[in-house]
Amino acid sequence: MKSTAQARAAARLAAVQALYQLEMEGTPLTSLLDEFHRHRLGAEIEGAQYAKAEVAFFDAVVSGVHARLDEIDALVGGKLAEGWKLERIDKTMLQILRAGAWELMARPDVPTGSAISEYVDVAHAFFEKREAKFVNGVLDAIAKAVR
Repeated sequence: MKSTAQARAAARLAAVQALYQLEMEGTPLTSLLDEFHRHRLGAEIEGAQYAKAEVAFFDAVVSGVHARLDEIDALVGGKLAEGWKLERIDKTMLQILRAGAWELMARPDVPTGSAISEYVDVAHAFFEKREAKFVNGVLDAIAKAVR
C-alpha cells in the first residue's frame, strides 16, 4: 500500500514539473511524456534519486490537464479571490492547481481529501506554508463544485 501511495505522490510531483515544462517551453505532449518516461521518472539526476512514479497515473494527469486546459482554467479562475486572474499566479503554483483540479474532476476513484492533501504536499515542495494553504483553499472550493 505505502509504495503505491509513494508512486502516486511521485507521479503527481513529476506531473506538475511536466506541466510547467509544457507551459514554459511548449514541448509537444508526446515528446514531453517520452522524455519523462526515459529520463526523469525513477531516474537519478545530478546525484538525486527520483522516486519511482506510477507512470500510467503520471500520463493521465499530464494528458488530462492538457486535453481539458480551457475547462480547468475557467474552473480554477472562478475560484480565485475577486481581482485575481490566472496570469497573476506563479507558474508552478498554476500547474499544481491545474493538476489538482483535473484529478478532482476526472478521478472520482481518488478520495477528495486525498487528492487535496497530495497537492498541498506538492505545494510544500516548492512554496512556504501560506502558499500551501492557498492550494488547499482553491482545491477545496473546486472539489465542492465538481464532486
